Amino acid sequence: MAFKEKVAELLDAALQERPSIFLIDLNVQDSGKIIVTLDGDNGVTLQDCIDVSRAIEHNLDREEQDFALEVASAGATSPLKLVRQFKKNIGRTLKVKTATETIEAEITGANEDFITLEWEAREPKKVGKGKETVQKKQEINYSEIKEATVTIKF
Repeated sequence: MAFKEKVAELLDAALQERPSIFLIDLNVQDSGKIIVTLDGDNGVTLQDCIDVSRAIEHNLDREEQDFALEVASAGATSPLKLVRQFKKNIGRTLKVKTATETIEAEITGANEDFITLEWEAREPKKVGKGKETVQKKQEINYSEIKEATVTIKF
């Protein structure tokens, strides 16, 4: 079995023991460096990273293949990649870039095909002068999203 497949198998086994944790990215470089990026429905703790790291490291033989292992959680400003990440962030503000526009709005829904964003905008009145505040709502297919990140406000 190739080194990369063995690492992937060990990682799958470790994640099956922690159903609230899921894989964002696995990168096994030719130099033997293994980079695992995780996320979780309720976040990822340091202990989660340690447990996954140990599950991989303790089952690999450094005599067969020398390696360096890095297990980390997806950062707060990391782009969202998976449907599960969009679902866990319902109620938060996202900055979503598509080919034609950038929208910063609250994500109010997410299913397997698209996300729903809602926000308030100031637009010219239909009759008379001035502007009025209107509620906007838009559904965006995942295939249209170039990048989506959570906006952190203090």
